[in-house]
Amino acid sequence: MYRKDAKWQPISCDSTEVKRRSPGWLKYRLFLTCHDQVGIPQMNEKAMARHQALTTGIRNGPRCRHRLWCGPAALLVGLALPAISAVAQEVPPNPSTVSDESVRRINGYRGIWFTLGQFYGQGEDGGYIPMRRQPTFPYGDKYSGGLATYTAKHVPLAVHCPEVDKTFFVYGGAPEDKQRYLLCMVSYYDHRTGQVPRPVVVHDKGGVDDPHDNPSLLIDDQGHLWVFVSGRGRTRPGYKYRSRRPYSIDGFEQIREEELTYPQPWWIDGLDTPFVHLFTKYTGVRELYVERSVDGQTWTEDQQLAGIRRDGDRAGGHYQTSAVWRQRIGTFFNRHPGGNVDKRTDLYYLQSDDGGVTWADVEGNPVETPVVDVENPCRVRDFESDGRNVYLKNMVFDHQGRPACLIVTSGGHEPGPPNAPRRLKVVRWTGNVWVESEVTQVDHNYDMGSLIIHDDQWIVMVPSDAGPQADHGGGEIVRWSSRDSGATWQRENAVTENSVRSHNYVRHPVDAADPFFVFWADGDPTELSPSRLYFADSTGRHVHVLPDQMETDKTPVQVIDLDTSASTKNETP
Repeated sequence: MYRKDAKWQPISCDSTEVKRRSPGWLKYRLFLTCHDQVGIPQMNEKAMARHQALTTGIRNGPRCRHRLWCGPAALLVGLALPAISAVAQEVPPNPSTVSDESVRRINGYRGIWFTLGQFYGQGEDGGYIPMRRQPTFPYGDKYSGGLATYTAKHVPLAVHCPEVDKTFFVYGGAPEDKQRYLLCMVSYYDHRTGQVPRPVVVHDKGGVDDPHDNPSLLIDDQGHLWVFVSGRGRTRPGYKYRSRRPYSIDGFEQIREEELTYPQPWWIDGLDTPFVHLFTKYTGVRELYVERSVDGQTWTEDQQLAGIRRDGDRAGGHYQTSAVWRQRIGTFFNRHPGGNVDKRTDLYYLQSDDGGVTWADVEGNPVETPVVDVENPCRVRDFESDGRNVYLKNMVFDHQGRPACLIVTSGGHEPGPPNAPRRLKVVRWTGNVWVESEVTQVDHNYDMGSLIIHDDQWIVMVPSDAGPQADHGGGEIVRWSSRDSGATWQRENAVTENSVRSHNYVRHPVDAADPFFVFWADGDPTELSPSRLYFADSTGRHVHVLPDQMETDKTPVQVIDLDTSASTKNETP
């Protein structure tokens, strides 16, 4: 939670101020872990209105660092139960941001570990029941594990710059292993030397452990790095930072502090406003916006892109993923019926050739924004009628500028076998019609990988093998390929195997170059664990692990033999 004085100030959830100011909802607030909007179909309209009123502006602040369960049963019970006691995480002293005078570096690459705390088990009838106790029950958490490269709605996370032959990347880091304390990090891989420097802290979240606050990255035509740090909800602000020197991580200046979540900043060369930023604001509940800038310093007013609601809905929402081809920006998005993310469904597509001033469907027909109707010409597919949830992974354009999107469809939001099959699909535009093809099946809604078009080959690298923690987020990464523009798919090879921790959120850099073709993090989704970061080449046969401990300013990156797995087996968990 934040207090708005001269600037945002964090307030502990168990502080005297909170207890004094908010005695009526304190116990209720403690049951909410400040993350996903809890969907409760069985609540009547009056109860839902009360829930929304209570949660608006308070439930999406920084986590109070209590390890609480969040779910429908807890929400209902939490209104009546007394206060909870829990152990707070220890917070490192002196949170700071980067400046020329003091660049804060970390002596190794360690990813953030996180659990949402929404656990599900098996009921007597074989269906789902929510669980309030730890450790994780048979079906586990809605999502958890090593989430340094989370979320799929943070785009892009890495950019290769041929001018200096470096791949710059951002991620959610931690000061030490198993420390739930988020640091927004930036670094690079030097393709000429095969080395990485000590990573730099761009922004210290001051006790937040939630990787929803991870950063995204843009690099402009002068080589300046722009790091967009996500906020959360309407109480935890986002930030924009700019590197003080081109192609350098040695110092950043804060440009803006504002409401922004799920940042997707793009540089589109040749436009009058080459900075184009797609993002989310919690205006009811998660709605899509775009802003533009000439120089990254001064931005246009936020323009709403989508806010779909059926007649009678009190709320709505969307998640999106975007990409750029030449001077075109495209975005795929789903919708959240009634504002409930656990019911996310359907698929829509919009594109713009003027930096987001005007928008069109895939055939170039103008579409009025914001999109507010369910049955809209920009809707790609009605998945709601099939009873399918839609989880976006990433999007690309082919060599002719035709969009394609990688998604997972499933029977519901709860993890585990009852919502299977979870189909990993490519939805693509042929030039005449939208078509779908199935790549494979996965065992978790949040198994996240990337669709990539490389030369004449379509590639998907995704944790599609169950891995060491089956039915939980992540697994073993597999390389899939298509030689017919995504119509049919073949399994090529394992990227990781015999791992002790699950790998997840496989991301593809802008203008990627080997050997830094994809990167990701690992972690045990069933318990607090170390989290390492990795990258691999386009074949998926050469995996590198970033050093978790560094004794020098720069160090070579270790190549891992596939036979020994990409999660070091002799490492103490």
